This record gives sequence, C-alpha cells and structure tokens, in this order.
Amino acid sequence: MKKLLFIAVLLICLSATAQKGKWERIKALKVAFITEKLDLSEKESQEFWPVYNAFEEKTNTIRHKEMKSLRKEIRENTDTMSDNEALVLIERFRKAENEMHRLRIEFSEKLSKIIPPKKIIKLRLAEEDFRQQMFEEYKKRRKERG
Repeated sequence: MKKLLFIAVLLICLSATAQKGKWERIKALKVAFITEKLDLSEKESQEFWPVYNAFEEKTNTIRHKEMKSLRKEIRENTDTMSDNEALVLIERFRKAENEMHRLRIEFSEKLSKIIPPKKIIKLRLAEEDFRQQMFEEYKKRRKERG
C-alpha cells in the first residue's frame, strides 16, 4: 500500500512539474522520496516541511552562491594570487563551512521538536540515498548519450 501511495505521489509530482525546470522536478522527486521514507503523520508533515524547506533554502544559498563564487575565484586565480589572497579565500571557505554546520545543528534541534530521533536519522539516510540515486541516474543517462 505504501509503495502504491509513493508511486501515485511520484506520478502526480512528475506530471505537475512537467513544464517546470529540471531543478523543480528533482525537488518534487526528493519530496516524494523523503515523504515515503519517513512515513510522516499528517501533523508531523505539516510541521516538518516548512522547517525542511527553510533549511534547504538557506543551505542552497550558501552552497550555490558563496561556495560557487569561491570555487570560481580559486580556479581562475590560483596561479596568480598571493599568499594573503589565498588566506582570505581560505577564511571565506571556513566561514561558509561553519555557517553550513551551524545551520545543520539548528535544523536538527528544530526537527527534534517535531519528529522522533529515529526519523531524523532516517531523514539523513533518505537524503543520502536520494543523492546516490540521482547520481546513478545521471551516470546512466550520460552513458546512454555516448
């Protein structure tokens, strides 16, 4: 029954996002995947998703803006930068990584008031499993293209 429900949610998500970009489709797949893996009650779900989405938004901002900017600077300027400039970049990386860690702790604390510890662990596993499945799908499609 759970698998049937998961498939139905997945199909709805896929059809609802058919016209949206690939990131929206991936996000919809991730939501369906996590929903199925955590088996959240209605009350848990209502409290969980706003907290989860806020966390994702904050970490994605750091990951896609700050870290991407840092990587670009490093790739383009490594050979020409001074040691002092390198130290500044290292410090920016540390700050971004510390902020990610702080957000993860804050997120975990908020979740502990919403779902039991076992589901928090299941969430981490579900996120890892989802990333792995997406990576495998990417490799498969890339191989099919040649």
